[in-house]
Amino acid sequence: MSRLAGCWSLLALLLPGVAMAQGLEGSDQLIVVISRNWDDIQGTAQRYERHGQSFEKVEAPFAVVLGKHGMGWGKGLLDSGPLQGPVKEEGDGKAPAGIFRLGTAFGYAPGADTRLPYLALSADIECVDDSQSRRYNQLVDDSIVARDWTSAERMHRNDDLYRQGIFIEHNTPASPAAGSCIFFHIWRGPSTPTRGCTAMDPADIARLFNWLDPRQSPLLVQLPEAQYEQLRVRWNLPER
Repeated sequence: MSRLAGCWSLLALLLPGVAMAQGLEGSDQLIVVISRNWDDIQGTAQRYERHGQSFEKVEAPFAVVLGKHGMGWGKGLLDSGPLQGPVKEEGDGKAPAGIFRLGTAFGYAPGADTRLPYLALSADIECVDDSQSRRYNQLVDDSIVARDWTSAERMHRNDDLYRQGIFIEHNTPASPAAGSCIFFHIWRGPSTPTRGCTAMDPADIARLFNWLDPRQSPLLVQLPEAQYEQLRVRWNLPER
């Protein structure tokens, strides 16, 4: 963890409302995903860009699907301890709720039109979901990393789901059993949920590839709509 990330984590534990307002002040790109309630498997995503002191919408919202059991509070840029609602755990089929950084883009192609760091998925790339492993919640190359895990997801699949994807930094750095391997990726369809990721139409994830810029410190804000409205002022979130 960087010194800056460590500072934000400490602030989030001590003063979660203040920390989130300051955290958003460092970001110029937001993706806001909203569902109707904790159990809903469908949601709507809206992109925002900062203009001066406020965020403005970028183009139209688009549909996403969430975990098969909706959402639960994740481990991101906040302390979920005092917040009411379900808490995400490993294998629970919930997408994480909260505010999260975005990490590496990945895909089947050897390269991609994106400013994000990009990982070309070979047959040896896995995401480790064994919480006893030192590599828990990491993308690893099985051909070069000493294997200490018993469970992992093979990333180069026989379908298109991971043809383009982006690692969501939930539970990073990882705490055991708090949930792992959460991505933006291509959906099976607009009514088919995921195992905990946020999935969308291929055209929409391609737009995210083209739009996201790590120099703008992009963040994902993902919440049920009632929680978004309750926390909007406290966390300095944009009006919907």
